Amino acid sequence: MKQNIKVIIPAYNEEEAIGKVIAEIPNIVSEIIVVNNNSSDNTAEVAKSAGATVLFEPNAGYGYACLKGMEHISRFDTSTGSAQRSAQRPDIVVFLDGDYSDYPTELSRIVAPIIEDNIDFVVGARVKELSEKGSMSFPQRFGNGLATKLMKLFFNSTFTDLGPFRAIKYEKLLALEMEDKTYGWTVEMQLKVLKKKFTYVEIPVKYKNRIGVSKVSGTVKGAIFAGVKILTWIFKYSFKK
Repeated sequence: MKQNIKVIIPAYNEEEAIGKVIAEIPNIVSEIIVVNNNSSDNTAEVAKSAGATVLFEPNAGYGYACLKGMEHISRFDTSTGSAQRSAQRPDIVVFLDGDYSDYPTELSRIVAPIIEDNIDFVVGARVKELSEKGSMSFPQRFGNGLATKLMKLFFNSTFTDLGPFRAIKYEKLLALEMEDKTYGWTVEMQLKVLKKKFTYVEIPVKYKNRIGVSKVSGTVKGAIFAGVKILTWIFKYSFKK
């Protein structure tokens, strides 16, 4: 049975990259949703010309953008008749960055465990041997290593990465009741997957140097803020019953 797959791409000042990202997304996707997160460049215009649905989220923050994309998808749950709703409601939602650091062509591999093996959640794990030199900064590598080690310690998790390229069953995504507005989005999702005992796997993916400057690891402030948010979520859920 064919799956309805939608992609959410948060984007802030990605006019040079976003068109390339959209062009390489496999045609198994029914809708590409680019959330323009208060960009000051032509990100929205480029994304629209490339065929994406473009939304605007004025509040700066990765989580804000992802939640806006989810809000767009959820309108089918209330504003359409049952037949139309079932046809337009996605089975799978994929999250993908707009900076062209991931390989959008690997989307088919990311969703395969959900389609073929009924897995709930899949993370594209950025492994060293498949990553371009310099594609992950020291703050990224350190933060990922610390976070995943703590998740293993507290939750017996097998996650090795907080990679942003990920796919999840739509019904499971709704059940997570996501709330983080900024840098804690990825770790919140993984922690809630663990807490709810959803099935999950990691798929090794290639990773390359992004186009432009990272909004997180490219600045000291961004790296510190991201690290604090990640640790806050982990310790919050470590002691939550």
